[in-house]
Amino acid sequence: MSKSEIKFEVETDDEMIPERILWNATNKPGEQDETKAISIAVWDHEEQNTLRIDLWTKDMPLDEMRGFYINALAGMAESVKDATGDTEMADAMLALCEKFAERVPA
Repeated sequence: MSKSEIKFEVETDDEMIPERILWNATNKPGEQDETKAISIAVWDHEEQNTLRIDLWTKDMPLDEMRGFYINALAGMAESVKDATGDTEMADAMLALCEKFAERVPA
């Protein structure tokens, strides 16, 4: 059995607000990469609920934040289609992404 690890490092200011987010993974070549935001969802099968961690740096621009969530939702739509075959749900999610994308400058 093989294992892989994903590691996040969050540097905060005195008020615990993220200033810098670094990440690396055992299957990713190279050094740590820096990012402005992360969103992690973990399914708790016992509670039938999703545990979430959403972090972003205080200097992340608002338009980039919108784009981040639009892209994340589009990725979830593809995952829904691949994991469940529910194209109706996936298409509705993608339509919502297209609607929101109109609000984000190119």
